Amino acid sequence: MANTGTDKSALMRVLVYSDDASVREQVRLAIGRRPAADVPRVEFVECATAPAVLKRLEEIDIDVAVFDGEAQPAGGMGLCRQVKDEIFECPPVLLIVGRRDDGWLAAWSRADKVVSHPVDPVALAESLAELMRERARRSAVAR
Repeated sequence: MANTGTDKSALMRVLVYSDDASVREQVRLAIGRRPAADVPRVEFVECATAPAVLKRLEEIDIDVAVFDGEAQPAGGMGLCRQVKDEIFECPPVLLIVGRRDDGWLAAWSRADKVVSHPVDPVALAESLAELMRERARRSAVAR
């Protein structure tokens, strides 16, 4: 993993998937360089298609993924379930759903955290920071 636990100079790779460039931008702006003071800085890997997501997850270490549940033609919910089934040691996934009522679909997708559109920068950053902390703890234990 790109992360070294509590080393704040480390980087964590965050994959952001949406077919909509403005959603990817909203996510990047909400997260900034570091979503919380106690987590590593973020290096973004952006993907606009599901095949690109699958390729990146196979080729490089991704620490956390953020999927847009409203992406087209492959929605983030179905893609989340697919990567949870197919990717060995799949990174945690933060899913952005269209409505709060889509929570049951997010549970079906096996997303690790869920926020809803429109993107609330504080909620997104807090949720991502929690996943980054969890990923750092698991990486430290694995060593």
